[in-house]
Amino acid sequence: MEYSSKKLEKQWQEYWAKNRSFEPSEDFTKKKKYILSMFPFPSGRLHMGHVRNYTLSDAFARYYRQQGFNVLHPIGFDSFGMPAENAAIKNGSHPKTWTYSNIDYMKGEFKSLGFSFSKERELATSDELYTKFEQGFIIDMYEKGLLYRKKGFLNWCPSCNTVLANEQVIDGTCWRCDTSVVKKDMNQYYFKITHYGDELLSDLSKLEGGWPKQVLTMQENWIGKSNGLEFRFSFDEASLGRLNSKFDGFDVFTTRPDTIYGVSYAAIAPEHEIVSYMIQNSLLDDSVREQIESMKNASSIERQKEKSGVALNLHVVHPLTKKSVPVWVANFVLMDYGSGAVMAVPAHDERDFDFAQKYDLPIHAVIKPFNSESDDTKAFTEIGELFSSESFNGLNSKDAQAKIIEHFEMLKIGTKKINFKLKDWGVSRQRYWGAPIPFVHCDDCGLVMEKKENLPIALPEDIVITGEGNPLDKHPTWKHCKCPTCAKDALRETDTMDTFVESSWYFLRFCASPKNWEDEAFSREQIEYWMSVDHYIGGIEHAILHLLYARFFTKVFRDLGYISFDEPFDRLLTQGMVLKDGAKMSKSKGNTVDPDAIIEKYGADTARLFILFAAPPTQELEWNDSAVEGAYRFIKRFYERSSNITKTESIPSIDHASLSKEEQFARKKVYEALVRAQDVYNEKYTFNTMIAGVMEAMNALNAQSNSAIWSEGYWILASIMEPVIPHVCSEISSRYFSLKNLTSQRVLEEVFVENVITLGVSINGKARTEIEVAVDASSEDVIKIAKESAAKWLEGKTIVKEIVVPKKLVNLVIKD
Repeated sequence: MEYSSKKLEKQWQEYWAKNRSFEPSEDFTKKKKYILSMFPFPSGRLHMGHVRNYTLSDAFARYYRQQGFNVLHPIGFDSFGMPAENAAIKNGSHPKTWTYSNIDYMKGEFKSLGFSFSKERELATSDELYTKFEQGFIIDMYEKGLLYRKKGFLNWCPSCNTVLANEQVIDGTCWRCDTSVVKKDMNQYYFKITHYGDELLSDLSKLEGGWPKQVLTMQENWIGKSNGLEFRFSFDEASLGRLNSKFDGFDVFTTRPDTIYGVSYAAIAPEHEIVSYMIQNSLLDDSVREQIESMKNASSIERQKEKSGVALNLHVVHPLTKKSVPVWVANFVLMDYGSGAVMAVPAHDERDFDFAQKYDLPIHAVIKPFNSESDDTKAFTEIGELFSSESFNGLNSKDAQAKIIEHFEMLKIGTKKINFKLKDWGVSRQRYWGAPIPFVHCDDCGLVMEKKENLPIALPEDIVITGEGNPLDKHPTWKHCKCPTCAKDALRETDTMDTFVESSWYFLRFCASPKNWEDEAFSREQIEYWMSVDHYIGGIEHAILHLLYARFFTKVFRDLGYISFDEPFDRLLTQGMVLKDGAKMSKSKGNTVDPDAIIEKYGADTARLFILFAAPPTQELEWNDSAVEGAYRFIKRFYERSSNITKTESIPSIDHASLSKEEQFARKKVYEALVRAQDVYNEKYTFNTMIAGVMEAMNALNAQSNSAIWSEGYWILASIMEPVIPHVCSEISSRYFSLKNLTSQRVLEEVFVENVITLGVSINGKARTEIEVAVDASSEDVIKIAKESAAKWLEGKTIVKEIVVPKKLVNLVIKD
């Protein structure tokens, strides 16, 4: 039989579509598996990272269908976002036209790769129906107090012309375009994710064993829970006068109360309200004001590199020593952590030390090493012994932290406080291609929610995108509406939502049946059956952004009464990147590989086999053209050698004891591959080792000629490999087994029973030969066979000792 991938793959893709082969059942009494890949942005073409992601999820979905599970394996498109607007500007197209034409093309690619996605539950997050349900959830969250609007200094990307959440600023740059982020003072809608900070942190323990430790650690660090002391620095009399008594002081939070006696200056953020007041009221020199404005306009990463600051000619009073402490504006102090003000202890903090040295500020050491002298040339940040700390002298610095907090609380000048690095999630975006935020601004009623019966608030299609400003804000009619409360003229909110909102609940939407798709986002019955997601597959780059937000939305939906569980994803598999020439594939590097070209030349099964065989899924995969060719040759050989099969609708019954050595070995290798496959799909996910086992089994089958063993071997191997190379395995299984082998396979222990074993034979400890003996042979029989096999080394010699190490070797000690 000659292998023709194009003909064979098209035939099976049409068969699966015609027979609705991948649609989940509505029978909720069946055991279920929900297999989900992180859905793509419809950029136009799949890349090999997509192929790896979806091949992994498809392998799981197909495997569990064979095991008798009701499998939900859906796909959608994360279709709102800036790239569509950028493409519209570049190509003169409409974002919607560009997006949905790309979706159509990618659907064709999915089909050509044989991915077993449910067709009836496909979605795009830019669909108006999706927007309708999402806007309803947003209104519910606002009523629950989990969404609010306020003015503040926000992360602004000058290239994308939009606000970014803290999580979308990576090393001071925009997560999407790498442009340095600046701060901008403007109104913003926020999700109150901090309300769930403790639960998001504590529930990470529920995910242990199912999620990679690295991801759990990344989330723990991002949430950043810390215990410490909060107290107030009060201004001295002169400073109060300079500020016209507008402020009496400011709060600070520290995780190092043990260093309180070493404070030599206080530092506040350039955006702090005290600084803003002084600028607005001309209380600062022009040069100082210019320096502060420069700090505010610098990106977060720039502000952390080179320390800079200016003195405000203000002083606060140390709460314990009552000494005067100067107040500085420092670029390293950020408003989005704590109160935007810190106590600075240069002797025991490296950042404070560098700043103090640069500006010749005092450095007061109050902790020293236990068994050595202090080094004045750097900050001492280890645990040590307190000194120059009044009644706390001599204490271990770690122990002193709790005692000093108690002291503050006793004096009622400070409190123990838990702080989080996690900040509320800003979700306003100043762009067109996003879900409109369902609020109305009324001169009489203020900020008003739209009525749910008026949803969705859909985007207007008659817009012009220039890249300057928000097209919705410039639209002549769209933003004009009636107030839902008083019916007077009002204005719609023109900000749209961060696209991470859409991806924070899409996995729930997939649970909706086609029967109620139009009527509700999902039903309680369907959610209770399908959720949680059993296997979730995607890149580790989403460890904080998407995965944290999805966990937050799950907890919110639980509290709103939509669902009853706490976490959305039971098991998380983070696949490694696909590299070429040692670098991540990208158009700019010119090192991309087009999946369509691979399919055209070799077929989809070859692409799938290479992706799963080249490396374990969690590791980086280096593209290798010769390995792709090797994958194709194996599939061709696998297909052509199926001609050795005898047609059957049940697995052959074989008398193992009557078989030759080669026949028994072939069966053993086939069942070893089966055992390995079961282990891989359920625990290890190392598909490369499973495929290697199948290759070994093929070699063993080829070393014998028993048709029954060929048939049994292919019955099992085609079942094992169908999740990996589904087209060719379906063809073989259909032709020879009426597809009845694509089900759960049973391991036969009899094939692993050893009747004959091989023993090494040594003469005076030196290996000479090997013998085969019955597994239950006596020592006398083993020695007899060993002597016969080693006769030429024993000729004319005297055996002085005979040693049998059971199941390992025979050693004969001789002398002349």
